Amino acid sequence: MKPLRIALTKGRLEKDTVGLLEQMGYDCTRLKNKGRKLILPVGDRDFEVVLAKAADVITYVEYGACDLGIVGKDTILESGRNFYEVLDLGFGKCRFVVAGPKGSDFFSGYSAKTVATKYPRVARSFFESRGMDVGIVKIEGSVELAPLLGLSGAIVDIVETGTTLRENGLEVLETICPISARLIVNAASMKLRKAEIEALTEKMERAKEEREKC
Repeated sequence: MKPLRIALTKGRLEKDTVGLLEQMGYDCTRLKNKGRKLILPVGDRDFEVVLAKAADVITYVEYGACDLGIVGKDTILESGRNFYEVLDLGFGKCRFVVAGPKGSDFFSGYSAKTVATKYPRVARSFFESRGMDVGIVKIEGSVELAPLLGLSGAIVDIVETGTTLRENGLEVLETICPISARLIVNAASMKLRKAEIEALTEKMERAKEEREKC
């Protein structure tokens, strides 16, 4: 049987995942010295890692090209796709927030309001839960620009330290939810390779707990 295939978000989550896998006892030499390769074996071909952009990790797992994936909760919430979310890995922590100009009272009054965001699905769901009819503008780049240019009264974005907000005269108006890296599993793989996936998940969970004790 072919090895399990894990789609992994390139960048920061990739680095944190390598640390977790090494703590689990896997040799990640080829993953760390990957060059331009995008599919890499881990350990003695215990499984394969596929390096991809966050949104593509979701796609590869949903359609079964990969059995598992490691991706941020922000991407999961925005995707609305079909798969199992089985483990909070405890790294890549940040939070979804509503932010706006300092001193602004975005949530009061009855005037038409507009929000700029890279995450329209998350923003729409949040404001609907508050009973607010808010116009949403999708921004691909630096969303902090939108209030400064008068395009929106607030933004919905992920924040780690808040430095970028402060440097642009913005502040957090409300926290929507916490974000961290999650392990997701293809629905068919969960049935067909249940024992392998559960064993790997349990091993990851033990390593995560050990890291949290340090």
